[in-house]
Amino acid sequence: MSRVTEVSDRDLLAAHAGGERHAFAELLRRHRDHLWQVALRASYTPEDAADSLQDALLSAHRAAAGFRGDAEVRSWLHRIVVNACLDRIRRNRLRRTVPLGDGALPEPLYARDDFAALEASLVVDAALFTLPAEQRTALVAVELEGYSIADAAALLGIPEGTVKSRCARGRQRLESYLSDARHP
Repeated sequence: MSRVTEVSDRDLLAAHAGGERHAFAELLRRHRDHLWQVALRASYTPEDAADSLQDALLSAHRAAAGFRGDAEVRSWLHRIVVNACLDRIRRNRLRRTVPLGDGALPEPLYARDDFAALEASLVVDAALFTLPAEQRTALVAVELEGYSIADAAALLGIPEGTVKSRCARGRQRLESYLSDARHP
């Protein structure tokens, strides 16, 4: 493969399954940033995200020959990463939380207040990590990554109704958490 960057993801995966040495590396180069963000959002710590991503990529490397082509390669990789993160969470069975300090929430945001935006982002991230992993991954896929319910269901390997209910329950928990944080 001389011009590997002009080849589709499906062709790269097929080439990897057929023994092409550099095909999988090119797939990783194309999708590593997205997959890292997925792992970070689905894990409790960056260390868990890194370990989960490594497990997922090893799994994808080994399972490439079994790729059926009923989804895009990026979606297939996304699903493997999410599943690896959920597996690690199940194995750890430890709920980590990020303390909010004295309970004060950020002041109202102003148009150019980058520090307030960062602080609000940290509060939302902390709130997200109070959710069960299944609710968090569904909410992240739909609300933060912008996937449709159908696409999120395909990525997570669950029915659309399950995505909807996990998102609804997650939103309720987030609302309750943020409301309690505002009024201690």
